[in-house]
Amino acid sequence: MNKIVSKEQFSQNVVKLVVEAPLIAKSRRAGHFVIVRCGTEGERIPLTIVDSDLQHGTITLVIQAVGDSTKKICALEVGDALEDVVGPLGQATHIENYGTVLCCGGGVGVAPLLPIIKSLKQAGNRVVSVLAGRTKELIILEEEVRQWSDDVLIMTDDGSYGKKGLVTVGVEEVINRENVDKVVTIGPAVMMKFVSLLTKKYEIPTEASLNAIMVDGTGMCGACRVTVGGKTRFVCVEGPEFDAHEVDFDELLMRLK
Repeated sequence: MNKIVSKEQFSQNVVKLVVEAPLIAKSRRAGHFVIVRCGTEGERIPLTIVDSDLQHGTITLVIQAVGDSTKKICALEVGDALEDVVGPLGQATHIENYGTVLCCGGGVGVAPLLPIIKSLKQAGNRVVSVLAGRTKELIILEEEVRQWSDDVLIMTDDGSYGKKGLVTVGVEEVINRENVDKVVTIGPAVMMKFVSLLTKKYEIPTEASLNAIMVDGTGMCGACRVTVGGKTRFVCVEGPEFDAHEVDFDELLMRLK
C-alpha cells in the first residue's frame, strides 16, 4: 500500500498526487513510469513519474480521469492509499547537451514532459517550452515548467490564455526565430503526429513519447506494439520514447481508437 500525502486538483478531471514510494523515488530518472492500482480488482494504470523527493521518499503523479479506474484514483484523498505502485519501468530518457532543445507538451502530456525539461536544463541545454491546451484550464504545471525553461510559449485553441492556435503554431514560431537542435514532444498522438511532420520538414531530430498506448506495462499483453522504422516495437519495455520521424502515427491513431 502506498499512502497519498498530498493532492492538488488541476482541473475537473486532472489531479496531482504525491505518493509514498521511497525505493522508486531513489532510483527513478526522467522518462520512467510506474504501474498503479487503486484496489485489488483495479486495472493496471501506467503513469509517468513527474517528480520525486528523496528526503520524504515520495513520487509525484498526474492522473486524468477517463475511465472507472482513473476516476477512482482521482477520487482518493490525502491519507488514502493506492493498492500498489510498481516501478520504475521503461527506458529512461537519453539526456545530453544538444544545444537548444524545444520541448512541446499538450494537455496532461506536460506532466511527463516536465522531468525531461528539468534534466535537459541541468545538462546545460537552452530549453524552450511550448505548452498547449484547448483552454486555459487545461494548461498544467506552467510554474514548474517556467522554473526549468529559458523561454515558455503558451498556446490555447480558443485563445483564452497565451496565444491562440495549435501547438504547431508555437513550435514553428520558435523554429523560425532561432536555431533548434532537438525537439521533444509529448501529448495526444494526433498532436505528436503533426509536430513530427513539421519538424521533419525542417530536418530537426525529434523524440516522441508514446506512453498513451501502454496498458500492461511489462511487455506481456502486447497492446502497446507500434511500428517504428518499419519494425514492431513495444512501448512499455523499449520506450516510451522513440524517433518521432520513424513512428507510424497513422497506425498508432487507428489502434488508439
